[in-house]
Amino acid sequence: MNTVLITGTSSGYGRETARHFHERGWNVIATMRTPRPGVFPESDRLRVVELDVTRPESIAAALEAAGPIDALVNNAGIPSMGVFEGISMAHVREVFETNTFGVMATTRAVLPQFRERGSGVVVNVTSSVVLGHMPLTAVYKASKTAVEGFTSSLALELAPFGVRAKTVEPGACLTTNFGARLTNDVPLEEQVPAPYAAFAKKAMDDFAGQDVFTKESDVAETVWRAVHDTTGQLRFPAGPDAVRLDQAK
Repeated sequence: MNTVLITGTSSGYGRETARHFHERGWNVIATMRTPRPGVFPESDRLRVVELDVTRPESIAAALEAAGPIDALVNNAGIPSMGVFEGISMAHVREVFETNTFGVMATTRAVLPQFRERGSGVVVNVTSSVVLGHMPLTAVYKASKTAVEGFTSSLALELAPFGVRAKTVEPGACLTTNFGARLTNDVPLEEQVPAPYAAFAKKAMDDFAGQDVFTKESDVAETVWRAVHDTTGQLRFPAGPDAVRLDQAK
């Protein structure tokens, strides 16, 4: 029976992806920075494990607890929205520590077992912001674009060992905690200097007025497809808005 380890499963895409794999017979290691009860029903095929992707010792402990795995889904991430001039460099570093360096650190930790076994797949969840020109996402887009480049090169390095690497690019989902945090953690107006106010308002109005959004299930199904893909496809847009952006490219 196959086993998948998924980071960032306390809510949103990660939680739905964990459920999706569990319902289809996989063993699931559902990791969270702060595990809490009640996120998943009890099952002998699903374990919740503590994992903070910014702490090497936490990654090592989680992988030891997980045992051998067949797939790694790097889903953990933090949002960032605002005009770049209004965002602190401390926040920039925080975003990259989780969204970029956390992905790299967790991936590095699982590669020896994949390489030695001659099989395995790494799926890095990025974002549809990498597919188009979007204002107010400079920091977030930079962190996710870095993961796209990392994955494309990594896939070539791992192919001789029978190991695959993919990216899944979710569109915008307003029903996740992640989506809500875009404006609730730090109010957008605090990250928009006054000269940018009119521009930012129009950008947010345009975003709110789009006609399609992504559902959590769109992402879970696309991650499932990416994990099982053996065609060599690298990138997998997830959700109708992401697919539209990808086609427009």
